[in-house]
Amino acid sequence: MTRFAAGGYRVARRGERVIVDLSRPSVARMYDHLLGGTDNYQVDRTACEELLRLAPSTRELARVNRAFLVRAVRYLARRHGVRRFLDHGSGLPTRPNVHEVAQEVDPSSEIVYIDNDPIVLGRGRMMLAEDPDTTAILNADMRDIDIIFESEEVGRLLRDGCPVAALFVSVLHCIPDDDDPWALVNRVAEMLPSGSYMVISHLASDDPELRKSLTQFMGEATGGHWGRVRSIAEVQRLFEHMEVMETEGPVEVSRWLPDSDLAPRQGSAEWIEYGAVARIR
Repeated sequence: MTRFAAGGYRVARRGERVIVDLSRPSVARMYDHLLGGTDNYQVDRTACEELLRLAPSTRELARVNRAFLVRAVRYLARRHGVRRFLDHGSGLPTRPNVHEVAQEVDPSSEIVYIDNDPIVLGRGRMMLAEDPDTTAILNADMRDIDIIFESEEVGRLLRDGCPVAALFVSVLHCIPDDDDPWALVNRVAEMLPSGSYMVISHLASDDPELRKSLTQFMGEATGGHWGRVRSIAEVQRLFEHMEVMETEGPVEVSRWLPDSDLAPRQGSAEWIEYGAVARIR
């Protein structure tokens, strides 16, 4: 999904004109509903009800993932001085947003959001209109790396070789195997300045039947705008050639540098958000 276990990334086919289809649920709007938002419709709420029957922990999973995103951005801004963030599959605005977390540490922090869901783009542009100098939203498919890195918005982040944090928070399970999410991450890493970082989380399960049923449900519900729930080992491969920060390797994300013992947890673990913050070697 995106940032849904998810954030809100609707994967469109290359060259496809993206049109809002209110007859089908959207990953972004489903995630919004699970987080208690209002930018969703009955079709999204109905799909969430069915998803919660298949995996009752999904609402907590969405909240755990959002809390991980906030912690990761704050950690990179405070402890490592990162001031530039590239957020793939940003999803519908959900406070606190990435720019709000980063700019609380340093108001000059710069953020580029990437998404191609038309509702996400509309809401995002309204939200960012007050701060055009340090924030932008780019209409792009995150698989189109050349388009992204040739854009004026991203060029501004890279202008003087300062470290950039690339966020892939609960979006890579939207990418089919044929589009090779592992190669996508590696290529983005190669495009970033020395000393940059990755923040990655991914829906994962080591139960093959559960992976199959949840992948099938999300694929059918979204009209094929979905990739695959992957195994723990498959997600670990995303971190090859990176130095995971604060833990020995990727973990269930509520365990990555939790704020306290009172931080959100899943009541059960049919599937988890698995990931970490890593420095690119």
